[in-house]
Amino acid sequence: MPVVIRLMRAGAKKRPFYRMVAADSRRQRDGRFLEILGHYNPIAQPFELVVHKDRVEEWLKKGAQPSEQAASLLRSLGMMLSRPSPPTKKPETVAAKAPRKRAVPRKASARKVKAKAARKAVKSKAAAKA
Repeated sequence: MPVVIRLMRAGAKKRPFYRMVAADSRRQRDGRFLEILGHYNPIAQPFELVVHKDRVEEWLKKGAQPSEQAASLLRSLGMMLSRPSPPTKKPETVAAKAPRKRAVPRKASARKVKAKAARKAVKSKAAAKA
């Protein structure tokens, strides 16, 4: 079951209030969740953010992925959400590879063969004049 840490909307119309929850990624935004991890009130000045850091860290260790907004809020609290970066290709190995040859060459249509022959003829005439 893929788990995500995301914000679940609560509160009245035009008065948003969010709970930070751990939920199954296949569930709807405001649907069933596994655990409440904190809350976020964007209306309060300054905004109110309460998070149970130990519970969040435990879910992250289990493999839960935070949504973009949840990750942003967690970063504002100073939590490290580092993921290992994908391996990068070395430029020297990319340049050193030769293009692969086909086992069976493609068959060109008669029209393309005729056009290629015409281009070759034009090139040879230009080379002969020069």
